[in-house]
Parts: sequence; C-alpha cells; structure tokens
Amino acid sequence: MTLHWDRATASVQPPLAVVDLDAFDANAADLVRRASGKPIRVASKSVRCRTLLARALSRPGFAGVMAYAVPEARWLVASGFEDVYVAYPSVDRAALAALAADAHQAAQVTLTVDSLEHVHFLAALDRPHGLRVALDVDASLRLGRLHLGVRRSPLREPADAAALARAASAAGLSVVGLMFYDAQIAGLPDSSPAVRMMKKRSADSLGRRRGEVVAAVRAVADLEFVNGGGTGSLHVTGPDPAVTELAAGSGLYGPTLFDGYDDFTPQPAAAFALPVVRHPGPGFVTAFGGGYVASGPPGWSRVPAPFGRAEVKLVKSEGVGEVQTPLQGNGVRDLGLGDNVWFRYAKAGEMCERFDVLHLVSGDHLVETVPTYRGEGKNFG
Repeated sequence: MTLHWDRATASVQPPLAVVDLDAFDANAADLVRRASGKPIRVASKSVRCRTLLARALSRPGFAGVMAYAVPEARWLVASGFEDVYVAYPSVDRAALAALAADAHQAAQVTLTVDSLEHVHFLAALDRPHGLRVALDVDASLRLGRLHLGVRRSPLREPADAAALARAASAAGLSVVGLMFYDAQIAGLPDSSPAVRMMKKRSADSLGRRRGEVVAAVRAVADLEFVNGGGTGSLHVTGPDPAVTELAAGSGLYGPTLFDGYDDFTPQPAAAFALPVVRHPGPGFVTAFGGGYVASGPPGWSRVPAPFGRAEVKLVKSEGVGEVQTPLQGNGVRDLGLGDNVWFRYAKAGEMCERFDVLHLVSGDHLVETVPTYRGEGKNFG
C-alpha cells in the first residue's frame, strides 16, 4: 500500500498526509454493514475535512453530522451541510447567540445539555426560544464504586432524564434527541477475555437502561433521534430498537487504536509521510518532524506507528520528536536522504491538525488535494 502512496505523491514534498480513497470507501461500506440498517451520523472530529465529510454523507447509510463545536456547526451549515448535532456542551456565548439569531441555522443545529446548569445557561441567551437540544446520558458501566467508561454526563436515570427534558421545554428549548456514548465498548480493543466480558456486561446493562431512559423521555418530549454507539460498537448498538441512529467517524480512516477488535478490521486509509534527513549511525535513520502524539491517557498506544516497511521501529528512548524522529532496524538500511517513511496515527481526525491539506489517492494516482479544517483556517479547539 505504501508503495502506491509513494508513487501517487512522488511530486509532493513531505511531510505530507494522504487518505486512500479505496480504503476510505471500503471502511465506509463496512461501517454500514455493521450498523444493522440504522443510519450513521458522521463524527466530524474524526474526519476534519469538509470534502471527506461530504464523501461519506453521499453514501447510502450515512445521514447527519456529529460536530464538536458550535462555530464548527454554524460553518458547516453555511457550507450546505444539514442536520448537525453538536455532541458536546458549549459555553461559547457569542456563537450560541449568533445561532439563536439565525433561524435557518437554529433549525439545522442541535445542541447538547446534560444538566439544569446547561438549561439555565441557554435560557439566559437573548433569544433562546426554539433552540434544539439533545440530552447526553451517561452510558458507562457502574459496578459498585467502579466506573468503567468516560466521565462526561451526570445524567443517568430515567426519572432524572425526564425531569431535565421537562425543564428544558419549560425554558423554551426544543428537546429533540438523546445521546448515549458507550466509550468502554466502542473505544476499547478486545485485548483480553476480561475486556470481552466487561464489554458484554456493559452492553447488556446499557441496553436495559437505555430503553428505560428513552421511554421516560419520549413520554414528555417528541424525540427525533436517539443516538448511540461508535465505530467500535456499531454491531452491538445497532440492533437495539430504542436507538434510531448510530455515530462513527474514526472507522473511515482506520487509525491504530482500532487495531485489535474481534468483529471488524478497518483498512488503514489515512497516514502521513516524513522524509529521511540524516543517518546518525549504522542501523539508524532520522526523519523530519513526527511528534504527533494523540490525546488520551499517555502511553505508546498514542504514538504514531511506522507503517509499510518491515523491521522499522521507533527508538524507545526518544519516541517521536518535535522536529526529528529517529528510527532503527534492518528495514532502514535502504532508506536514503529524502525517502519517505510512512506512519499511521493513533487516532483519526487529530492528524489533520498537523496538515493543511490531505492528498487523496487511489492506487498509484493522486486524485485530488483538499484542505483540512486547519487548511481552511478553522481551529475549533
């Protein structure tokens, strides 16, 4: 695969980033296959490129955007995207006020709330009436005092969700959705029998509670969507009748954190190349740049991984560096100055924060060069 990328980008000066369209499309088809007929809302943070967001949404099985910031959602709607759900709470008063003042955008964007604090914050805007909101409900697994999952929403029980929906409606907000993100299932590879057992227990527990929460909120609000799952749990969440749509984005690019799942294997669709700039000694080369470490708990799982050449590995005492990355192994022997070394990123869209453009390739051909969010001068945090 990397030989094709080398040929397709032979005229491009590295560092550079590619997205392989054949792999991207194959991954999109696999996501749809695992979704059990439910539409997939595309997670924009995992793509961060308008051209590729549109490519995914042009395929049957995808509908709507899951954005991460209100200014981003407004920009996407102004660009022609529809049904944009900002899946994280916002306290950006200027962006929220601008959204509330624009009837078209307010009709296309849904905001997230998970507490009375959020409701009161939105209600204090000049024109909050008619703003669309969805409740983010905690989807973690609780075993006594043990919390398995991400720390995000405090909203968990059916009665509390219904009470918040009533309060939001009373404040003039339109409650149109629910969200359940099962990070302990969707974002965790099947690395051991204990993990597999935990994921099954979590899915069973969440399935029961999710149905109860949905029923309680539907009794007080006219819901348009119930969102659940992620790239790693589409096949688990899709069959749940309480869920009306799923969410995914990382699976389109196939980053390294999605290696090691039992039920699917995404193709590596996104990667970046660094040029060799020196030979510090026998069995070593140094590449330019490379310190693109992904967010999350610190560790080697968050570091870019050399890809496409056997027996090329990072130097553990140095890792990936701010302006240079040393590599070692038998596979570096035939690397000369200016040759590309390819890396896969640990996460998906975060890679785009390092590059202004993505080179879209198919086979040996460079199809198109398109801007990332960064390349369009957009930084949403």
